Amino acid sequence: MKIAITVNTSWNIYNFRSGLIRAIIAQGHQVIAIAPEDEFSQRLVDMGCTFRSIKMDNTGSNPITDLKLYLQLKKIYKREKPDIIYQYTVKPNIYGSLAARSLDIPVINNVSGLGTVFLNKGMAPFIAKKLYKWAFQQVALVFFQNNDDKRDFLNQIKLPKLNTQLIPGSGINLSTFQSQKELSNRPVRFLMIARLILDKGVMEYLEAARILKQSHPMVEFQLLGQLDEGHARGVKLDTLSSYIEEKSICYLGTNDQVRDIIEDATCVVLPSYREGTPKTLLEAAAMGRPIITTDVPGCREVVVDGENGLLCQVRSSQDLREKMHQIIKKDLFSLKVMGEKGRKLVEDKFDEKIIIEKYLSETSKIID
Repeated sequence: MKIAITVNTSWNIYNFRSGLIRAIIAQGHQVIAIAPEDEFSQRLVDMGCTFRSIKMDNTGSNPITDLKLYLQLKKIYKREKPDIIYQYTVKPNIYGSLAARSLDIPVINNVSGLGTVFLNKGMAPFIAKKLYKWAFQQVALVFFQNNDDKRDFLNQIKLPKLNTQLIPGSGINLSTFQSQKELSNRPVRFLMIARLILDKGVMEYLEAARILKQSHPMVEFQLLGQLDEGHARGVKLDTLSSYIEEKSICYLGTNDQVRDIIEDATCVVLPSYREGTPKTLLEAAAMGRPIITTDVPGCREVVVDGENGLLCQVRSSQDLREKMHQIIKKDLFSLKVMGEKGRKLVEDKFDEKIIIEKYLSETSKIID
């Protein structure tokens, strides 16, 4: 069997779908990875994938550019003749589905969080929803990562015959993500991992860190993630620099060794406005680190409030600051208990093996 996987970056495929790819290849199937070329493309080839490069504007809405993406995908799908295609992220989901439909190739799409299309209003979200409705009419299956996303998607995009199922994100490799270090609160070290756009709650984190740093100068606040000034809601470098210069936060840039950075953290924070199932929180919980996140779809699925972490109000730096202060005040034993409960939650609900089995099982039903 030949399975194509189409995503908006090679980085995304490698970091979120490596376990699935290895499982497919181990069963003797062929995987075609389709994405814009980046430094992770060769890693996909080294894993055993056939790699096909495409050009994609991930944030723009130029109809000519999007038409070119559709034509690229149709050309690749026609040439490669996959038995089924797994698609992730907005543009592959939409334009890949249209291309696959024209060639009568079955598709499994994954809606991993509704994002700005459903958070904001205006012409661009309106058009995007119309495109979703057009593209999803004949897909074989759509995976959603939480009930809220599924409900809101189907309330806003009327597709009564759409075959949908829930799946707990991309899952976690529990062998890879297990801490080799004891959790420490000397010093207390907060860590936020996210692309630096406003919808991730970056400004709320920066503001909370600025105020807490004044009363708790020994506490550390780290930020790991890529600047994306080209994004309509990207945090600007000048804005970030002001917090760095006053030593409110330590900006770590980007780093492949996320596991090592999580291991050195006391608590991982993600004050996002909405997610699918945030992998950074799963990784943190799997490594026994308490987490703080917002009480919004996707994020709240990873936290039992007061057990393995704390939930805060969305878009509120004040409430985030209060929850971070609670972590600062906790003794080390209490923090370790929170971490242990987080590990257990991930083992029970988010093991990567659960997700892999679901994909392979549904694929067999569709192909047969």
